[in-house]
Amino acid sequence: MKRKKNKINLQIFQTYQSAILNSIGSKQYRSLVAIVSGKKVDILKGGRLSCAYYVSSILYLFKQLKGVHATVDSTVRDLMRSGWNKVEKPVLGSVIVWKADREFGKDMHKHIGFYIGGGKAVSNSSKLRYPTKHSWNYGGKRKVEIVLWNRKLSQS
Repeated sequence: MKRKKNKINLQIFQTYQSAILNSIGSKQYRSLVAIVSGKKVDILKGGRLSCAYYVSSILYLFKQLKGVHATVDSTVRDLMRSGWNKVEKPVLGSVIVWKADREFGKDMHKHIGFYIGGGKAVSNSSKLRYPTKHSWNYGGKRKVEIVLWNRKLSQS
């Protein structure tokens, strides 16, 4: 007697959304070790500078860009080369890039995260050093530079 094979149709977009939501509170994205001037260094400073690494890791897992990155600018360049486009308003699953802001007293840093709907986003918290859920525009306190979306996501 032959067994009937079940047809499986993976739901990539829903899995992508779940990966973002399930990452909240994860310490997985805290470290990226590199050799700098002959010494091993955690270039993410224990999670303080992990936003691009976090976003690019999730996107790379879902084949939405070509590599994992440590900076917002290199992540955005890869996104643009990988078919992402600027959109006016965030949609579920889009990537948000916030303008450079002064953090930690002196350094200016851009920030990157995911829009999860309902006026909310998930990005790495420099203070807590792991991904957190928050207002998509930080309650009007941080300006959005660009919002990016890839049509291929809605087709998956």
